[in-house]
Amino acid sequence: MKAKPRNKKAKSAPRSHAGMDRLLDVVRRLRARDGCPWDREQTLNTLKQYLIEESYELLDAVDSGDPLKHKEELGDVLLQVVLHAQIRDEEKKFDFDSVAAHLADKLVRRHPHVFGDVEADTSEKVLKNWEIIKAREHKDASRSIVDGIPRHLPALQKAQRIQSRVARVGFDWEKITDVIAKIREEVAELEDVIGTRQHAKIREEMGDVLFSIVNLSRFCNVLAEEALDSTNKKFMARFRKLEDVVRSRKQELTDCTPGELDAIWSAVKKTRRR
Repeated sequence: MKAKPRNKKAKSAPRSHAGMDRLLDVVRRLRARDGCPWDREQTLNTLKQYLIEESYELLDAVDSGDPLKHKEELGDVLLQVVLHAQIRDEEKKFDFDSVAAHLADKLVRRHPHVFGDVEADTSEKVLKNWEIIKAREHKDASRSIVDGIPRHLPALQKAQRIQSRVARVGFDWEKITDVIAKIREEVAELEDVIGTRQHAKIREEMGDVLFSIVNLSRFCNVLAEEALDSTNKKFMARFRKLEDVVRSRKQELTDCTPGELDAIWSAVKKTRRR
């Protein structure tokens, strides 16, 4: 493989890790025998819910565009990482520093186009190399390329992750028109089973339709999870406006006919588009 010239790295001023060191000391103190009762009671299992909650709060902070809120929520997620590492340290399994070192080693190993002589000038080549390197790291012949995808991921996000994984090894549609045709095919199959009232079959076909739509999102370079979340927010904003209109008429939602609600909804949509 052709070697590419390496740029000489400019020497940078050493960075202080005082903040990280202080955080580790604080968490050790909280977990000590004379520390915080709540922190001392936490286990890897009890912390799982907080890691999930803090991760979603971090996403909200990113969407808010507020740097101070972003910094605060990053800290809350980091606290969960440090707590997990501290508990493992107490078990004599590993500590936070070994987590950071392991991650750094993995990043260097999986970026030979940066730290070695492999050439990869596009994101597609980088991802393909990434999968090849991962396969070498996991020498179990029975391991699947779709192994390791977190089972707790939201379903839309998980579907897109699965599709992206298999696409990197060539298992993919060639044209977006093929993806659209597949959606139409799956919708037709769903329509066929709806009349049967077989709930299990309807659920299966509904899943196939959603999976195909996620595939179209991937082809359009759109994150399906974010697209649906955006639509959820748009719907809620419009519905709140609909409620405001109904209240301004001194009515309750239940006082309105479906036709009246639909007319208000249409008017709200037109207003929001302006």
